[in-house]
Formats: sequence, C-alpha cells, structure tokens
Amino acid sequence: MIRAIASAAILGALIAGGAVYTGHEPDWRNRIAGWFGLPSPAETRPAAEAWPICTAMSALGSEPDWAELDPDFAAGKRALVAENWNGAIAALKLAALRDPRNADIQNYIGYAYRRLGVMGPAMGHYQQALMFNPRHRSAREHLGELYLSLGEPIKTEEQLAALREICLIPCDELADLERAITTYWTMARRPEVW
Repeated sequence: MIRAIASAAILGALIAGGAVYTGHEPDWRNRIAGWFGLPSPAETRPAAEAWPICTAMSALGSEPDWAELDPDFAAGKRALVAENWNGAIAALKLAALRDPRNADIQNYIGYAYRRLGVMGPAMGHYQQALMFNPRHRSAREHLGELYLSLGEPIKTEEQLAALREICLIPCDELADLERAITTYWTMARRPEVW
C-alpha cells in the first residue's frame, strides 16, 4: 500500500514537472485570471529579447539595460570614464551591497584599485569576479595585466590561456592581453641606459 502511494506521488510529480517543463500554462490559471480581469500568466512574462544576454557584451551597446536600474553602478561607470578611481570604488561598493555576486562590479572595483596602484585589493576583486564568473573575459585580461605589473609573466600566460579557451572567435580582451605581454617582453629585453 505504501509503495503504491509513493509510486502515485512520484508519477504525479513527474507529470507536473513535465507540464511545467513544456511551458504550457494550465487552463485553470488562465480562467482564474480572466475572472479577475487580469492578464493570463503567460502574457505577464517578459519577452526573451528583454533579458540581458551576457554581461561581457556591453561593448557592443552603450550600456546594458540592467545597469541603468542601479544609480550607483552607473555613477561608478561614469567615474571610471572620468578616471576618478576613488569615486568609482565608492560608488561601485555601494552597488555591490545590493548585488554582491555581480562579477562586473567586482571587476570594475579591481580595475579602479589597480589604477590607483593598490594591487592587493585589485587582485582580490578580480579573483572574486572570476569566482562568480570563471568566463569573465575582462577580469581575465585585467588580472593578467596585474600579474605583468607584479613581474609575474607566467601567471599572465595562464590568464592568456584561459582567454584563448573562452574566446572562440577573436575578442578584444585576448588581443589586449597579447599586446600587453608583447610590450612587457620588449621592455624587459631593452638594455638599461645609465
């Protein structure tokens, strides 16, 4: 008897899961919504085009829609453009309080710290960005550049190898890091003049 009840419960869950998976709204939800003059649940879903595709695609447009919803994130981006590194850090840290797992915010904070020459916090924020999104191209590029500034080209090569796996087609971050590595080795081989 218990096995029959358990089997019926599992079968019911599988059927319900299949209905949810197919995306069809049960007819009763549409009828209840109609009684109260509300749109059906299927009509209230946002269109797929309204969802952000990828945070790394922001270079293609001026600004992702979701970034405009957070005034601190937008202020931090404006401060980065104006090269106000301390202002960018302050604004982006406020944005991070509301969205603590945002890899873009962590990457930008790390970039501002690196531009100030404060390498420890910069590295921490880049690593946190990569913990949230291991395929974050900008964080990989910036961490590689940080390793170059610390004189650790082998660790930079690791970031370059990761970018080669991530960028299936040529990407700016890969080209920028390759250029930085070339510049690093050119400068390292140049004889010092006293």
